[in-house]
Amino acid sequence: MTKIAIIGYGNLGKALERIAYASDDLNVAGIFTRRDPKQMTSPFGTAFFKQDDIFDMAQDIDVACICTGSANDVTALGVRLAAVVNTVDSFDTHAKMSDYFAAMDKAATNANKLSIIGAGWDPGLFSLMRALFEGVLPNGGSHTFWGRGVSQGHSEAIRRIEGVLDARQYTVPKAEALRIAREGVATLSDRDKHFRECYVVAADGADRDRIRKSIVEMPNYFAPYDTSVTFIDAEQMRVEHSAMPHAGFVLCTGSVNGNTSRLEFSLKLDSNPDFTAAVMAAYTRANARLASKGECGVRTVLDIPVSALFDGRAEIIRFI
Repeated sequence: MTKIAIIGYGNLGKALERIAYASDDLNVAGIFTRRDPKQMTSPFGTAFFKQDDIFDMAQDIDVACICTGSANDVTALGVRLAAVVNTVDSFDTHAKMSDYFAAMDKAATNANKLSIIGAGWDPGLFSLMRALFEGVLPNGGSHTFWGRGVSQGHSEAIRRIEGVLDARQYTVPKAEALRIAREGVATLSDRDKHFRECYVVAADGADRDRIRKSIVEMPNYFAPYDTSVTFIDAEQMRVEHSAMPHAGFVLCTGSVNGNTSRLEFSLKLDSNPDFTAAVMAAYTRANARLASKGECGVRTVLDIPVSALFDGRAEIIRFI
């Protein structure tokens, strides 16, 4: 059994808890939250602790799964945790990955711990596909399209703005960009490829112009994209935007001896947090296996052998 700690109890943390309790190899030692643990309940009876209690309990944890928001929480918390315990997270801010990787590598290596970062579907599985496709078709160049679907990280970033009570952000691929990408066009900007739809519930009396400006000018999240902001009430949010679907694909078109070849990988998700939690669970198992062999430092999905996701079944699967 791998004893895990779940840090954060939003959609992702709850999804990971359900996966763990349905498994026969993950044991949830506790949920660590910034909220009052005495006010928290779990359908599985999991114990709740204050977030910083993890530092006193780290010696009893195999892997800490960081399920907090990427916008502000993961980077600072991840570096602190990497100094005391093996970690896995699904940090998804591409522009900050290099800096985060360096900080995590220093902390984890010095502590002889292993951290896997960006273990979601992008970064994560899509990163793996981009590397595979471009390795096979080095003259092609890959394109990634997300959506249409709810981005948890972007929605959380909006909810952090003062005066925002709730928010959903949908990433929408632009049809024309998709068409020309399939033709093998090498260069498309973020703005060329995607549109971002934001639905926001604002507090009574909140300055909506300020909120709108804060969203569309937010670096890394919305500034590089065409973005719409629509204000709705809480009931409309509940009725029309309570689901958390997502979709996306990676494509690469290149030439081999004058012949066109196209590679594509796609996914369609009824629940973004459930699938992201599934990816985190897989790499939590890999973390435990590799750490037990003495590996330390930081890894991304690209650095983890696929065989490390399996225990026993790898011998069968590799020959299928």
